[in-house]
Amino acid sequence: MTLVRKPLASALALVALSYSISTFAQQPAPSGPPPQPTGPMSFFVTSVGPGDGGNLGGLEGADAHCQKLATAVNAGDRTWRAYLSAAGADGQPAVNARDRIGKGPWFNAKQEQIATNVDTLHGDTERDRNNVRRETTLNERGAMIAGRGESPNQHDILTGSGSDGRLKSGDADTTCNNWTSNATDGSALVGHSDRQGAGNTSWNAAHPSRGCSQENLRGTGGEGLFYCFAQ
Repeated sequence: MTLVRKPLASALALVALSYSISTFAQQPAPSGPPPQPTGPMSFFVTSVGPGDGGNLGGLEGADAHCQKLATAVNAGDRTWRAYLSAAGADGQPAVNARDRIGKGPWFNAKQEQIATNVDTLHGDTERDRNNVRRETTLNERGAMIAGRGESPNQHDILTGSGSDGRLKSGDADTTCNNWTSNATDGSALVGHSDRQGAGNTSWNAAHPSRGCSQENLRGTGGEGLFYCFAQ
């Protein structure tokens, strides 16, 4: 039986160790989660409303307000639409907010993706697949909306829509007379931009407002703000 001398054994062990270290160093570093898509701003909450309660000048006026705010931050090169539903006039079909905003994907002012398409935005096949939450629901300047626990709370966002993004059926006013009323009566459905508040966590259909005046909207935690999407 041939014995391996200690110096030779030590040398072989050193070679094996060097090979192991070299092999380990060549292994690719563990990959983290895949990078999230980014893109130019195509979604925001208005930093200010028109200031006349639920009277936004109708859908046309609301769209113009979105376009004006987007233009002020150099994003007016696209067509912007207000996320608002409205009742059909003179026998015309209802207008649904989800049908006004294009196909997606949409990104906020910090280029964070909000949703990939209309279905994921509204959870048509699976709830809460969108990325609409307090930290991502930003205005056109990239600032968060004042929410529950802040003063003044402005998390009530006008939509006139159910959680599916469509006009709610029934005779009750849910759109402040198709966004032309600033009266103390009437009402508009609102969502919560921070998805907080007494169990009303929907971003687009949390509860009705107390009325349509600016004072009424403020009384339930709003300021007459609404969502804008680039088509």
